[in-house]
Amino acid sequence: MADYQRMRDHMIEAHIKRRGIRDEYVLNAMRTVPRERFVAEGMAEFAYEDAPLALGEGQTISQPYIVALMIEAAEVRPGDRVLEVGAGSGYAAAVIGQIAANVYAIERHEALAVPARRRVSDLGYDNVEIFAGDGTRGFPDQAPFDAILVAAGGPAVPEALKEQLAIGGRLVIPVGEEFGQRLCKIVRRTAVRYEETDLGAVMFVPLIGEQGWSEDGRRAASNHKPGASRKQSLPEMIAEAAEDLPNFDDPAFGHLFDRFGDRRVVLLGEASHGTAEFYRARAAITRYLITRRGYTIVAVEADWPDAAKVDRYVRHRSASGREETPFQRFPTWMWRNTEIQALIEWMRKHNAAIDAEDRTGFYGLDIYNMSGSIGAVLDYLDTVDPQAAAIARERYGCLTPWQKNPATYGRAALSRGYAECEQAVIDQCQDLLRRRLDYARHDGDAFLDAAQNARLIASAERYYRIMYYGGAESWNLRDTHMFETLQRLLDAKGPDAKAIVWAHNSHIGDARFTDMGATRDELNIGQLCREAFGGEAALIGFGTHTGTVAAAHDWDGDMEVMHVNPSRPDSYERMCHDAGGDSFLLDLSPGKHEPLRRRLSEPRLERFIGVIYRPDTELWSHYSQAILPEQFDAYVWFDETQAVEPLGIEHHRGMPETYPFGE
Repeated sequence: MADYQRMRDHMIEAHIKRRGIRDEYVLNAMRTVPRERFVAEGMAEFAYEDAPLALGEGQTISQPYIVALMIEAAEVRPGDRVLEVGAGSGYAAAVIGQIAANVYAIERHEALAVPARRRVSDLGYDNVEIFAGDGTRGFPDQAPFDAILVAAGGPAVPEALKEQLAIGGRLVIPVGEEFGQRLCKIVRRTAVRYEETDLGAVMFVPLIGEQGWSEDGRRAASNHKPGASRKQSLPEMIAEAAEDLPNFDDPAFGHLFDRFGDRRVVLLGEASHGTAEFYRARAAITRYLITRRGYTIVAVEADWPDAAKVDRYVRHRSASGREETPFQRFPTWMWRNTEIQALIEWMRKHNAAIDAEDRTGFYGLDIYNMSGSIGAVLDYLDTVDPQAAAIARERYGCLTPWQKNPATYGRAALSRGYAECEQAVIDQCQDLLRRRLDYARHDGDAFLDAAQNARLIASAERYYRIMYYGGAESWNLRDTHMFETLQRLLDAKGPDAKAIVWAHNSHIGDARFTDMGATRDELNIGQLCREAFGGEAALIGFGTHTGTVAAAHDWDGDMEVMHVNPSRPDSYERMCHDAGGDSFLLDLSPGKHEPLRRRLSEPRLERFIGVIYRPDTELWSHYSQAILPEQFDAYVWFDETQAVEPLGIEHHRGMPETYPFGE
């Protein structure tokens, strides 16, 4: 059974206090009110995520941080009489009621007002009253109010609400066009003088009513201000800055990214692990950077041992003694697809005409394939140092029971004295590194491969153990491991080496400017690259509005081709969709399109689809707050996309026996 009090406390610490809310009245009230009682049926598990949740009637229950921010800004205190406009589920009114003497909440939709009234009654909040009506007109029968909070965005501040403020009363309301709202605080100083403060950018549903927007989205006649100038919309600004993308096979496609060709590291993202256009675009950029800009490292979000077999193929190195076909673990379609096959064949052909030491390699950065790494280290040691191999087999023996399902190791490690095994793994890695000078004379590439596998085992042992503690530690371990692997590749290839990284947007976009870093203390490769390389790193994100995607509903489930829901109205993706155009590049570099960068810097939702996609719970499963121009240096847009095509047996006919995907 869910421990909602623990979840509530975590919400306060991670999503409320960490973002600057300090009002103890607000914090204590939010610790008390059970938000799970105010969300739609089946959504209780998401109640304490910092995200808005759908209620029906096109309305949402605001994210907890916004509720806290508005109540703090309204300076609600014991003894106050408070009006809330846009009651929705009744949650915010219930929180306010834990502080104020009396709360009057108005909800436009009767279908929402009735259950909201029932919820607050069932919980015994008898100082909270909820009514159905037009909130833009306020509630004159109960005025004046010490505070008024409006949970919907109007074209201007309704005069009726200002007039119903007590002297010294505070009104907090979002104001502005749908995609350009600002949270305003108005304090009534005298009968005729009001003081206004801008609290920053927000995104709310429209305030519908006599002194708000009309049902069709136009400004209500009574609120119209003749001669008001029309500001350029955000989609219009995006359309103006967008650079159309040619066909993938057109050399001009790669040339558009030449502006990043002098960077030490170019990181290419993807908004899902199963979208063909993302793979094809990254392949076109990669081919250009290799041929025209001298990049010699392609490092991907894949397991090191699996990628090593591909690397031997593309660099015309001899095959290893191990017979396993790479990328057999879930999700096989992520790297075993026709787009990757085409890139691998191109890299092999390109490298054939180049001296061996200058060939471009294909490397895995990820941490998951512990069993493959153990095998690779043992094979190498069998060749160069059989005695060391025998010792390693004893040391790795404690991990053997979990090699086929290493995630289960984490469960056992909590109760089996994992420290001994952890030390054995670290010792093995250190022993291998101590012998570096001796081993390097045999084959530098082989040593790099074995040393990295030894590091991977040490990291993976810890990863699978701590993933069961929860929190950010396992994510941070994984991304730190991937970043350190990238650094070692660059060091191994020399001071002039340049790398191209393929990974998900969640890994390559700077985590400090998403919910990952802001509320969960998570870091990622993009952040670490910026901190290490500064302007020598280019972070390029990708996005789409709709189409199909190859994904599974659950981990280790079967791949399906699923329809991607159209992007949400309050997302960056919808802004790009509304800009028009099938595909384009948006340069977000500082100094480029600064007015657009400022508008895009208002936090919005961004969609993240990995190998798992759950369309029915998309808002809670796949959207997160972000600040796009700080997260990425550029953004590549495809309005409608298609699923990748996994490799089938027919794709291998006629391939040489050395081909890494051979069956």
